Amino acid sequence: MEFRSARGAVLQLLRTVAPADLPALIEWMRTTRDFDEFTQDNNDIMLKNIAEDLRNCLPLDTMLSSEHLSLRKIEQQPEPTVHVDAFLYDEDFIDSLCEEGKMSRNYCMVCGSHQTAPLGFISHSFSLVELKFIYHHVLPDLSGKVLVDVGSRLGTVLYGVLHADICTQGSLLQNADVIIMNNVFEYFLDEAEQARAWECISHNVRKQGSLLVTVPSLEDSLSRLQINIQLSSWVEEVTLNYDVYPEKHIDREALEQIHLYKIL
Repeated sequence: MEFRSARGAVLQLLRTVAPADLPALIEWMRTTRDFDEFTQDNNDIMLKNIAEDLRNCLPLDTMLSSEHLSLRKIEQQPEPTVHVDAFLYDEDFIDSLCEEGKMSRNYCMVCGSHQTAPLGFISHSFSLVELKFIYHHVLPDLSGKVLVDVGSRLGTVLYGVLHADICTQGSLLQNADVIIMNNVFEYFLDEAEQARAWECISHNVRKQGSLLVTVPSLEDSLSRLQINIQLSSWVEEVTLNYDVYPEKHIDREALEQIHLYKIL
């Protein structure tokens, strides 16, 4: 069926809906994710295939026993918290795991009772929506540009991995046109090591006009550290439009954690 006939069929179907139910149906059509399978492009399919491959290689919480500091910081959260990788497990996938009994969104506040409270979820990877927001609405055309992803965990930003201390990669940082950093140090380095890493980055990321994407903001990342980095003479924050996805199921708070800076 070609477009014109399909449009007519949809409109005709809407005319048969009971008037009292029509607003609810239209609202569902505006906000539902049931149409995702018809609107996905090849990039979405590739990313979901990558996520599926990674899920088959990693434990459910995607945490390794060697991640001592990260595990300890999760345990220190004010509420019971589990690590759920946002790239591997979107909300629909989590729902299916909960239905199968493989994951829970709640914990028992009094063992053996029905008094429960929501579990806290934490992720060290970008979700699919966050990745699309960065590439479609935050960054310019990257043709011919050098992009460096610092500490992407599962490599969801850039599938080219260099396993090394960032402080040994001065030349790479100096030549980068775009650097993306997603919560890279707080959960994986103690405060002294975090300060050392940030000093190294601020010393080497000096190419005028290059871009720095961070989660959370630089102000938040540096405020907890004893460090002397003058942001006003190093970077200028670029205002982002967080309203590009009007759908209700989009986590706007997560998008608002993404910040863009231009190197002065």
